[in-house]
Amino acid sequence: MQNPGSTFLDRHGASALLGELGIPCAAATLATLATRGGGPPFVKFGPRALYRRDDLVEWAQSKLTPARRSTSEADARPADAA
Repeated sequence: MQNPGSTFLDRHGASALLGELGIPCAAATLATLATRGGGPPFVKFGPRALYRRDDLVEWAQSKLTPARRSTSEADARPADAA
């Protein structure tokens, strides 16, 4: 039996999976990231880009910031960095 994490998804399937995880990302955004860089890893099957489920989840997690209690926390410098 195949590992479900290695299942290939096209851009629409990848977008749907990310949406199910609570991370909105349109198929068009994935296409743009594939040309400009910064997106999840993909392989090509003919003209189609295919994404592995595990790679999508790992990429999405890498884009998340640490939890914060306010929007200004990201701007605050640590006390010892002054």
